Amino acid sequence: MTTEEDFSSSTPDERNIAGLERALVNKFFYVLGKDPVDATQQDWFQALAYVVRELLTAHWMESMRSYYLQDAKRVYYLSMEFLMGRTLGNALLNMQSCDAFHKALENIGLRLEEIGEWEAEAGLGNGGLGRLAACFLDSLATLHMPGFGYGIRYEFGMFAQQIEDGWQVEHPDNWLRLGNPWEYPRTDVIYRVQFQGHAAQVMDAQGKPRYEWREAEDVLAMAYDTPIPGYGGKTVNNLRLWSAKASQDFDLRYFNEGNYIRAVEQKTQSENLSKVLYPDDTTQMGRELRLRQEYFFVSATLQDILAHFTADHDSFDDLPDEVAIQLNDTHPSIAIAELMRILVDEHGLEWAQAWDITGRTFAYTNHTLLPEALETWSVNLMGRLLPRHLLIIFEINRRFLADVSRHFPGDMDLIRRVSLIDEEHGQRVRMSHLAIVGSHKVNGVAKLHSHLMQTTIFRDFARIFPDRFINITNGVTPRRWLNQANRGLSGLITEAIGPEWISDLERLRGLEPFAEDIGFRHRFLEVKFDNKQCWAESFLAAQGEEVNPISLFDVQIKRIHEYKRQLLNILHVITRYNRLRNDPASAMPGRTVIIGGKAAPGYRMAKLIIKLINDVGRVINHDPAVNARLRLVFLPDYNVSRAMELIPAVELSEQISTAGTEASGTSNMKMAMNGALTIGTLDGANIEIRDEVGEENFFLFGHTAAELAELRNRTYNPWDYYHGNPELKAALDMIASGYFSPDDPGRFQPLFDSLLLGGDRYALLADYASYVACQEAVDRLYGHQEAWARKAILNVARSGVFSSDRAIQAYASEVWGVKPRSS
Repeated sequence: MTTEEDFSSSTPDERNIAGLERALVNKFFYVLGKDPVDATQQDWFQALAYVVRELLTAHWMESMRSYYLQDAKRVYYLSMEFLMGRTLGNALLNMQSCDAFHKALENIGLRLEEIGEWEAEAGLGNGGLGRLAACFLDSLATLHMPGFGYGIRYEFGMFAQQIEDGWQVEHPDNWLRLGNPWEYPRTDVIYRVQFQGHAAQVMDAQGKPRYEWREAEDVLAMAYDTPIPGYGGKTVNNLRLWSAKASQDFDLRYFNEGNYIRAVEQKTQSENLSKVLYPDDTTQMGRELRLRQEYFFVSATLQDILAHFTADHDSFDDLPDEVAIQLNDTHPSIAIAELMRILVDEHGLEWAQAWDITGRTFAYTNHTLLPEALETWSVNLMGRLLPRHLLIIFEINRRFLADVSRHFPGDMDLIRRVSLIDEEHGQRVRMSHLAIVGSHKVNGVAKLHSHLMQTTIFRDFARIFPDRFINITNGVTPRRWLNQANRGLSGLITEAIGPEWISDLERLRGLEPFAEDIGFRHRFLEVKFDNKQCWAESFLAAQGEEVNPISLFDVQIKRIHEYKRQLLNILHVITRYNRLRNDPASAMPGRTVIIGGKAAPGYRMAKLIIKLINDVGRVINHDPAVNARLRLVFLPDYNVSRAMELIPAVELSEQISTAGTEASGTSNMKMAMNGALTIGTLDGANIEIRDEVGEENFFLFGHTAAELAELRNRTYNPWDYYHGNPELKAALDMIASGYFSPDDPGRFQPLFDSLLLGGDRYALLADYASYVACQEAVDRLYGHQEAWARKAILNVARSGVFSSDRAIQAYASEVWGVKPRSS
């Protein structure tokens, strides 16, 4: 058994180093069943991970015990995504045990960094939603708050992206292939989840009508627990993920008949529930699986929460005082109907009492302003899969609309707009409406997003529930995104202002005077260059492409989507290419444009944009007239680990979504925190970043959301911009004519048509001239490195408000009503 005292010191001595070495050897013998003499580096990673997990577990048990003894109110964070990233390095830094582990491995002839590369990354998320959930879990533990994550243990995470001939090709991400040493399988924590069947009305013992769910099919949900350490390692919280198991492994009757495929058919169908993250919802089968996944994890989670609650509490009236459930976007919102079903059908509560309890327990975070991204389900599908829940939703809707009618008599159009059932598109359940009606707080994730949420898509609900809507701007954990990802900069910061900033990011304000210190500026620039050089070397090794670390690193890393406007970025790159060809003596500084991100497998336009990026890059990077001063590269299979490698090297952060479309964004925060300057629109959290760092330290371009609304009201005509700007016309004509795709000249015609014939929904052409002019300002400033460094340092110094710790403290006080545990 490893003890913390063996090697807990952050300044290790011979005693704790020897203890760690013994612990590693013991893990080989007694956990892996292997001899260290024959060990591979993968074996060493496994042994090391088990040692670290053992250390975490001691604090984990103590944290859980203290929550129980203090009868602490708990927060349960429900999310379809948890994009955690690798655990080893983050856990060691949070436990402040890196030095001991480094030294012990060096004594064995190993390097911690090399061993860490053998850890598989759990891609249990698509992007910002899952990464935000991971940051929040880190902050909950760092702030010593009783917070627990719940989600699905997908066997295959977000697909592995490969680029083949410039096209995105998806491959399975089998992250569990070699096992997961961080998790604890809980074979004793299994719940039954039901689907289909029918809801039968019966009379209970008191003669009151209630419903029973009959003739349903069963799936079992089994828990897997992962400890989540906060900074300092003293509080360790829990992430519980559910894996689907069949209620019976095979049908013996079919097996005995020799029909082996039919014998295991039910097992296969049941376990498909947790097989893959986000099945393709362009098919009926994919949509059904998606709804099954959402209910599967919600049902198991609520059963688990209530099992903990009822073990020590007799009255459900106490539930909102002991439990806060946060819905991370609309995916888990079926939980509202499920809790009502449990309270009314299984525990016999009156509807009004159950509804009061439910509303005071749930809160909902909205993450999108795009109407098409607000989840809806057909009434037919929900009625077939979840027959009782559909009846409950109908009853919630009936009572809600009756209440609206009393307060707004005669406004039938309002009734139609706020109804939980959309009658205009084939009868669909509006899950965001259910989440709003069934929660006591609804928050947006940036000031602009929250404002637009209340004035556009949910303006009717803001009128009905004026006190329900609030803003809590997103944040990112500085432990992973600065302290771990950028060891050079974090060391420089600690040397200047001390280490307290790691758990109190507002202390970065202490760096402001150093922006005027020429020596500090030079050291800051040296750290940035080292990071650029390191990334360039790793990119060359992985992709075989050279980039010049002396050039400006201009980076856009995020999910590929038309509203995020990677295409606008490419229009500028083509314009820059044309200028360099036309004027080789131009004083433009060298620039490397780096774009990374994945497109949804069924999103044709996004995948075409990836192909365009690669085709344009191929032409530019092989043109000797310009390739010493301009390069365009695509970073394949962008994930947390690749972000941690690249973000410290970023100098210009591209945050160029159409104003009014991005809810918040978090890559903008991570890059500013690491000393990048932002070029961006007044969208999402960009506005607050600009307010914090100073408008003189932010490159602003483009129309505001209000200006775009006015522009569209005047009948926006993209052809006017096309004909009115020769450089824009030239860039678009090159795309449409096949200049970058001579093997298939019409390949990119759909992109051209979407802008000129499709109305340019995201206003690329309207913002193009402003964007190009802003890029010229970037060039001018980059030519003065001292001035650039000063602004970059101020971006770091003023980024403290974008810590996820601040966001969690706001949720705790304004939404959940929870407090840190007593030590």
